[in-house]
Amino acid sequence: MVVLQRLRLYHAVLAALVVLAYLTGEAGIVHAWLGYGVAAVIVFRLIWATSGVPQLGLMRFYPHFQGLKLDNAMAHPAISRALMLAIAVTVITTAATGIAMDRGRALGINAAVAVSSAQANDGKASELRSREHRDSDRHGLLGEVHEALGNMILPIVALHVLYLLLFKRPLARFMLFFDTPAPPSPSAATPLTGQRSPSERSRPF
Repeated sequence: MVVLQRLRLYHAVLAALVVLAYLTGEAGIVHAWLGYGVAAVIVFRLIWATSGVPQLGLMRFYPHFQGLKLDNAMAHPAISRALMLAIAVTVITTAATGIAMDRGRALGINAAVAVSSAQANDGKASELRSREHRDSDRHGLLGEVHEALGNMILPIVALHVLYLLLFKRPLARFMLFFDTPAPPSPSAATPLTGQRSPSERSRPF
């Protein structure tokens, strides 16, 4: 249960950073800082996934279709996982393209390198201008990809939240901090098998 509560907290932090980054798209350095924050949280999540805890495995994002039928299509995990995968791809790609365009300037890294390079190569001003022109062209393409994917994130998130509210309401209420699951009762597992009772298996966690 503690793992799920920590996962919920991670989910809230990432969601807050993504929404703030979206709202500060024209805020320059603030937007960049938030983008680096999103990237740091994602890296933490990837490292966390190596802990071996089943609830944290990256395979939870893979939409398997085993057991999918017409009568259980909307409640099947494939839809929820497909939406989570779409969110993960758009968020990661948006953060990656943003970092590629910024190249550490918001953190003061690129500026220090540029000053050192200019001092060491004072006679190569034309070469530096040519390089900046090429970077500008590349940033134009990256900027379009960054903006397009960034604009896709919130609609996909809204669709994901709506799906959970309609078909997996207990999970939605838990992730939105409306509910806290009760600890399992002593009868939830038998002393010999350790298996959960039918009533416990019916819970979302």
